[in-house]
Amino acid sequence: MNSVLIVGRNTFREAVRDRVLYNLVFFALLMIASAMLIGQISMGIETVVMISLGLSAISLIGLLIAVFTGVGLVSKEIDKRTLHAVLAKPLRRWEFLLGKFAGLVVTLAVNTAAMAAGLFLALWLVKHSVTPSDLVVLVAVYFILLKLMLVVALAMLFSCFTSPLLALLFTGGLYLAGLFVSELRSLQVTTLTPQMQKFFAVVSYVLPNFGNYDVMGAAAHGRAVAGMLVLHNTLYTLLYCAIVLSAAAVIFSRKDLK
Repeated sequence: MNSVLIVGRNTFREAVRDRVLYNLVFFALLMIASAMLIGQISMGIETVVMISLGLSAISLIGLLIAVFTGVGLVSKEIDKRTLHAVLAKPLRRWEFLLGKFAGLVVTLAVNTAAMAAGLFLALWLVKHSVTPSDLVVLVAVYFILLKLMLVVALAMLFSCFTSPLLALLFTGGLYLAGLFVSELRSLQVTTLTPQMQKFFAVVSYVLPNFGNYDVMGAAAHGRAVAGMLVLHNTLYTLLYCAIVLSAAAVIFSRKDLK
């Protein structure tokens, strides 16, 4: 675990030094400020508009960081030939992957927390107070972070056996497909055979269910989120990430780095 922590700390330092992250965070904070202006002309729905746009900005920017940085975690080390020197030390390949994953997750947590702080600051500037009903926004932000963890794991998996461009396409495609898992499970089309309907049902349970993380509507209207959903999403993310990272470790351990 000491090796994993060292790799994770170095990954976090590299990500923090990357100016792209600061630009993305600044852009997200700018979008939140824009939400304040839009909310002021929305005639009584300032909070709803502000929270909706603010959470959307946090989710979008976090997704960009997770996908582009996650894909480059492994491929960048291979292209620069620095991976050989790293693995020459007493460090296993799965420890390298786990450290990279942990470092980027911590980076995303810090950036997400900074953007969430900007959103609450915007709420306070408009309402001059933060009510208990606004705290459900923290649950929405937590769900966004869980979603980003899963995206990072998928991006790392694809980057272990394909090119960065294809890894981007695969990760993005799987994310989009995961948004419609509920629709796949309830798909009722008369033109499909029973076998095809069963196939889509099985696929829906294999795909990552990103729809479960979307509670922006509840957060915007101050509706509470069930504690069972929080527990379910947390356990689901941890289990899915464990499976994906295990598959990535198996693939990476057999990868020819020459």
